[in-house]
This record gives sequence, structure tokens and C-alpha cells, in this order.
Amino acid sequence: MTVEMVAPAWMHEQVTAEQYATWTEEQCAGIEIVDGMVLVSPSASKRHNRLARHLANALDAAAGPDWNADTDFDVRLQDVPLNNRRPDVTVYRAETIDITPTRPEHVLLVVEVVSPGSETTDRIVKADQYARAGIQFYWRVEQAATGAPLVYTYVLDPATGRYRGGEVFTGVVKLSAPFLVEVDLGQI
Repeated sequence: MTVEMVAPAWMHEQVTAEQYATWTEEQCAGIEIVDGMVLVSPSASKRHNRLARHLANALDAAAGPDWNADTDFDVRLQDVPLNNRRPDVTVYRAETIDITPTRPEHVLLVVEVVSPGSETTDRIVKADQYARAGIQFYWRVEQAATGAPLVYTYVLDPATGRYRGGEVFTGVVKLSAPFLVEVDLGQI
């Protein structure tokens, strides 16, 4: 049995930004590109999706006219090798709504909701990539087996280029930065 029989060629060859730009939205859904290689993500649970949507709606309402918050689209961290991540929630400059790809300089905050199978990636790898790209705020949401999820907040330290830990919330997230926001996680 050959590799092509198990996985199509595009799954084991590096993809360039130019090639990726020709793909349809259907081809791009459910994948990320890391160092030019396609990573397929399993479908998220309903709880995961609901939590991401709840956070996006609350952040969008709190962000004011200069920022939008949405779910499930690419953030281009670098072109060569191609690195596209698809954060669960992205807060980005409203004026860039029609600009593709979304670049780190358009992004204020990314949120990742940790699921089984994404623990190391969300806790370590993505945090490092987002920090190196210069995204100012990162939130990691840990889903609890029972009760409200935990939200870990991080702020980029410009001196080190790494995130430093902020506050940890359960129940209600209440912050003044990056803007005044209050989110009741007990509604999930």
C-alpha cells in the first residue's frame, strides 16, 4: 500500500501561499497549514463550538466599532514556509474585514478552546506561534468536565516576545484589556 492510497498527495507535500490561495473555502475548512504542511483537525464538539460562538459574540459586542470578533477563519502567521492558523475566536481590526489573508498586524486577540487532541498544540505550540507573530493578547479556554470552563489570559511581553500569564477566570470573565468585557461562562 502506498502513501497515496492512504492520504492524497496534497497531505504530504508542502503547500505554498500561492497554491493555498487557489483552494476553495471547502478545501480550507477544518485544516491549518504549519510549515507548509496540511494539518487536518477533527470536527469540534457542539459544546466547543457553542463556547467559541458565545465568546465571539460577547467580544464582538464589547469591542466597539474598531474591532470585530469572529470564529473559524485563517490568520496568516507567515508566508514562507506557509503558516495559517484558524483560531477558535479572532478579534481583528474592523477596517480589515475584506482583506484576505488576515495578518497578525490586523489581530488584537486570539482565543483557543482546548479539546481532546489539541492540548499540547493550544497550550504550547499555538501560544508560541501567536506570540512570535506579535499578537498582543491570547486566551486559552479549558473545558471542564462539569461546571464552567476556565479562561487563562495572556499578554504579549514586548521585551521577550513571549506571553506572560494574566488572570484566570471561571464563571465570569471580567477584564479591562484589551477592552472592557464581561462574559458569563455559566451560560454555556
